[in-house]
Amino acid sequence: MKNQSQNRRQFLAKTGKAGIALASMPLLTKIMPDATILGSSDFSQQALPYSYTALEPYIDAMTMEIHYTKHAATYAKNLADACVAEKVDTSNTSLSSLLNNISKYSPKMRNNAGGHFNHEMFWQLMKPAPATTPSGVLAEQINKTFGSLTDFQKAFGEAAKARFGSGWAWLLVKADGSLAVSSTPNQDNPLMDIAEVKGTPILGLDVWEHAYYLKYQNKRPDYINAWWNLVNWDFVQNKYQVAITQK
Repeated sequence: MKNQSQNRRQFLAKTGKAGIALASMPLLTKIMPDATILGSSDFSQQALPYSYTALEPYIDAMTMEIHYTKHAATYAKNLADACVAEKVDTSNTSLSSLLNNISKYSPKMRNNAGGHFNHEMFWQLMKPAPATTPSGVLAEQINKTFGSLTDFQKAFGEAAKARFGSGWAWLLVKADGSLAVSSTPNQDNPLMDIAEVKGTPILGLDVWEHAYYLKYQNKRPDYINAWWNLVNWDFVQNKYQVAITQK
């Protein structure tokens, strides 16, 4: 218990005093982003579709609050700055197309465009428990590709656990329409032209420590296993339908 308390204090110290102050504020039922980040395109931070407490007990409210208002908000702000500096017309460019050509841009653009895209998708990929399962064509393809939902979850979990340091695990649709599991470092994703496994991501798990450390400390496998209780399979199914339609 003593080591856990020390770890918790160290984590909060890293996030800054502002993060601690936010934790004492009343929890909102609809979370609005910083007004300086708002815009009319997918380059802007959107409101969370649920409250900070909604994903408990699997993801705690303080983690959600710090994750959304500090980490994700910073990616959105830095992306906006990078777009100005590198003369990206966000009114005439999609975030996906920018990621498809990310090798042409700076490391700042790569890190923050990826970070913004990944987090905006991540919030939508979750919903309050109880857990559901995939259905329809997506369920059929998961069974065809991996053998069963359990086998898919095992492969996905292994990719998430094996990602050294910070990064993401993905279920993606490849160019030929097939499903694949991969992982990427830092804030990279399969849309990027520098990705080892390229495709359209339809499910992603954030395995940066800030996504789980307050509750799970160094037990990333426990976080991964708990996260399946929150997956919004309806959203994943919709992402899959769009992806295969565009192939």
